[in-house]
Formats: sequence, structure tokens, C-alpha cells
Amino acid sequence: MTKNECFNLGYIAKRVGNFGELAFVLDVDNPSNYNKLESVFVELNNTLVPFFIKKIQLRGNTAVVAIEGIDTIEKAEEIIKSSLYLPLSFLPALKGKKFYFHEIVGYAVNDKLHGDIGSVEKILDFPHQAIFQIKFGEHEILIPAKEEFIVSINRITKMLMLDAPEGLIDIYINNKEEDAEN
Repeated sequence: MTKNECFNLGYIAKRVGNFGELAFVLDVDNPSNYNKLESVFVELNNTLVPFFIKKIQLRGNTAVVAIEGIDTIEKAEEIIKSSLYLPLSFLPALKGKKFYFHEIVGYAVNDKLHGDIGSVEKILDFPHQAIFQIKFGEHEILIPAKEEFIVSINRITKMLMLDAPEGLIDIYINNKEEDAEN
């Protein structure tokens, strides 16, 4: 299993008690979706290592977890601060205008005014705002990934329909035409 086939569930924050139990911080919207986990991948030395869960107790976005093979303070200390991963198939399906960043990479993008403007190359995830990076020929178009600019997402045809702010796409299109003239 590779990181590309997984999503980051959170990390191991600290040990709890004297028998190797650990506190997982779950970096997810709905932690209760993960209250019956049977296993998890722990990143150790840039490798995802599977661990089986014996017991899990959820407390908000923190879970107190007992893992098979981790039964001492020393063993628990070795994996603290490690990242946790699960296969992408564990993600709950989203509907409407909600999406996972990895999900829409490669989607064709159609703007309400300009029509076909390329495809999503990646989502740039900045602290205050995510940005669609759209491949448009040899150039890129950057559009804020805000719900107000998304008209629809068609998961069957892999089409993202946008209504970009007025003039934003023109900046990229005009730059492309100017580059072609020079």
C-alpha cells in the first residue's frame, strides 16, 4: 500500500497508560465514521506498516487505541508522532459540490462563460484557501476552489462546471494570446 492509495487519517499524539495504548488524533470531518476500525497503516521510515486494532474508544476527534503487538511503554514510544493512513476506499462518498482533493484531479473543467478551459491538474492547498490548478494547453489557470464558484461536479463524466469570477480566466487567456504573438 502506498500513500497515493491512502488518505491521512491523523497521527499518534501520545501514549495513554502503561500498557501501550495510544492516543490517535483524527484529522477528519466526522471521527465517528472511524469508531470501528480494525486496522490502520502507520508511517514508519517512509513506509506504511499495517497494525491491527484490538480496542478503540472515541473521545471527540481523539481515539484511545490498543494495537496488537504494542503492549509496553517502550513499544508505544517508538511510534508516537507517526502519521496514520487508511485506504481511499474508507472515505465516505461525497455528493453535490463537496469533493475530496484527490478525487477531481484529471476532471475536465468547463466554465459557464468560457466553455472548456482544460483539466484539473491538482489542488493547491493553502492555509486559507484551496486553488484549482487547471492545465490549459501549455499554461495554467488558477481559480479559487470555493463552493460559490462551483456550479456542479459530475462524477460519472468527470466534469467540473465552474462560474469563475468575472475577468479571472480572461487574464490567463489574454496572457496565452500575448505569448503566442511574441
